[in-house]
Amino acid sequence: MSKLSKKNKIAIALVGVFALTTSYTASAANVETLQKADTAIQKAAEKSQGKVNKLFDQAQNLVIDYRQVVGDTDGLRAYNDYVASLVKDQESKIALVQTDIDGIDKTRQGLVPLMFKMIDTIDEFVALDLPFDKAERKDRIAFLREMMVDSNVSTAEKYRKVLEAYQIELDSGRLSTVTQGKQLIDGADITVDLLQVGRIALVAQTLDSKNTWVWNKTSNGWDVLDDSWRRPIREAIGVVRKDKSPALIKLPIPAVGSAK
Repeated sequence: MSKLSKKNKIAIALVGVFALTTSYTASAANVETLQKADTAIQKAAEKSQGKVNKLFDQAQNLVIDYRQVVGDTDGLRAYNDYVASLVKDQESKIALVQTDIDGIDKTRQGLVPLMFKMIDTIDEFVALDLPFDKAERKDRIAFLREMMVDSNVSTAEKYRKVLEAYQIELDSGRLSTVTQGKQLIDGADITVDLLQVGRIALVAQTLDSKNTWVWNKTSNGWDVLDDSWRRPIREAIGVVRKDKSPALIKLPIPAVGSAK
């Protein structure tokens, strides 16, 4: 009985050893499987983490892009407001200019008759004034009259030319000049030195100084001066021509209704 028991113990021990061996072999296989599974899980986790990181970076980029768009939108809104204010200001100025343009026609309607009247006034003035540069002044008036009916010349340019003619007439009254040429005196063309002193006096003297005349506005003709004026007029001509040093000059001034 004890022998059987001993054999049984040996058999049981052998079975136990076999069972442990089998269990160990199975455990090693399980560990290897678990290790492979863990490695696969880690790789899958790393792959998933890579996707997460990529998605995070994309999300960050989108946030940055969004903020840029928002900033650009605010900038565009501010710029649009600025442009709108400029447009509004320009529209108000355009309205003012249009008002001025609407008033130009009325101004032109009053200005054109005024210019014709101004030209007539210059013509009358030249006819009554001392007869210096008479041909040139008459030509200037004729030019103004032709210009007034020229459609190619603007109203502004016409007005400027008329004012320019007035300025020339004004300046001529401040000048002292000597010109040499022929003057119709007592029905004859005589070559003389013509001395103009502003609008104070106009005197003619022959080149040999033997004959001297002064223009009389009242009689609208030449008055003969006696020989006492020969020397003063010759000296005055020399001073105006700058042939002589500046000095006081003596001039004949005809009294109204009389002649010397």
